[in-house]
Amino acid sequence: MIRHIVLFTAKDQAQIEGIIEGLSILTKIPHPRRLEIARNRKSDALGNDIDVVVYGEFDSDAELAAYKGHPLYQESIRRVRPLRELRFAADYSV
Repeated sequence: MIRHIVLFTAKDQAQIEGIIEGLSILTKIPHPRRLEIARNRKSDALGNDIDVVVYGEFDSDAELAAYKGHPLYQESIRRVRPLRELRFAADYSV
């Protein structure tokens, strides 16, 4: 299984909901075993820079690639890119 985690910061705090809405269309893509989009609770004592988290689980590299190749993935990028400042992504096998 592959875990896919993407972290976003907003250019403006007023745009966080727009980022979440733009990312939420990813949940309509059938390839993930699990996909969550959430606002960071910002409860860490050492750092709360991240605004939005995407957490996904995929059965294989092929499923992750199909997810990233889906038209809704491209639509999400189109909606979110103008609103976000930074994007960090990590994938790892479990």
